[in-house]
Amino acid sequence: MLYFSNDYSYGAHPEVLKHLTETSMVAAAGYGEDIFCIRAKEKIREAIGNEKAEIFFLTGGTQTNQVVINSLLQKHQGVISAHTGHIATHEAGAIEFTGNKVLPIRHNGGKISSADVKDYLETFYNDENHPHMVYPGMVYISFPSEYGTIYYKDELASLHNVCKQYQIPLYIDGARLGYGLMAQDSDLTLKDIAENCDVFYIGATKVGALCGEAVVFTKSNVPDCFITLIKKHGALLSKGRLLGVQFEALFTDELYLKISRQALERASYLRKGLKEKGYRFFVENMTNQIFIIIDNEKLKQLQKKVVVSFWEKYDARHSVIRLATCWATEKEDIDELLKIM
Repeated sequence: MLYFSNDYSYGAHPEVLKHLTETSMVAAAGYGEDIFCIRAKEKIREAIGNEKAEIFFLTGGTQTNQVVINSLLQKHQGVISAHTGHIATHEAGAIEFTGNKVLPIRHNGGKISSADVKDYLETFYNDENHPHMVYPGMVYISFPSEYGTIYYKDELASLHNVCKQYQIPLYIDGARLGYGLMAQDSDLTLKDIAENCDVFYIGATKVGALCGEAVVFTKSNVPDCFITLIKKHGALLSKGRLLGVQFEALFTDELYLKISRQALERASYLRKGLKEKGYRFFVENMTNQIFIIIDNEKLKQLQKKVVVSFWEKYDARHSVIRLATCWATEKEDIDELLKIM
């Protein structure tokens, strides 16, 4: 079988595995206080151009979203998100489970606009019944979005300005951050991301690591007793070195960005082949997720040889599927996929 359903089907990049092996017999402190986590944090601070940034390592994206959102919001608050946002669709109600509501708004290709966020906030506070409603206390976006689209610098800055106006944090889910930054049409850098939000995370699970996400607070705004809150959520890894070692490898010689760029080159190769075969694209983007419209009968035949992600129903006879590339995708696999399709 060929695997194109997601960007986390493989284990870890060889350089990450090498560093894990090389450091395995070095004894170290627990709970993220080890030398590997310390060095990894310094490398991340250097990469984002913020020496005062406070960084915490967690193992997965849903876990990270739940911990960060629940820790920053008060009990009466909810988080604004696109209807298609990961926290609103594919996280099994993890945010609501810990007591905060997701407040969905409309999107365009997976992205929300500063104008719509401002309209939502103005409408809420102009409603005389708002004391009986869930208060919007945070804005959540993902970069790239669930449809592989990216925010541009002016869009991100505008969103952040609205959040500052209403004194609520802007939080960026960076599960696929590397693929967004290295996209051909991106005008954002890691430094830009850090400057134009209040907290974000650098995803590694989908970008070369066995597991791991690095939460970055950029404005001296870490919630009180955040380590305690992580543990309260059951999310504090005693062998925290596992994450530090991987991030140290990924942020050495820009490996994180290099392998992201390679995945995008593979996606571009696949996208070109699909266009030549006449496939219709559900949404246009330049990242590693490709969404195409396919006949349901053809999809059944395809699934006998290829693992793909069903995304949504298009009409009675067609579906939208996602094909994703990653650091491990080879051109030979793409050529084989295109022959099958």
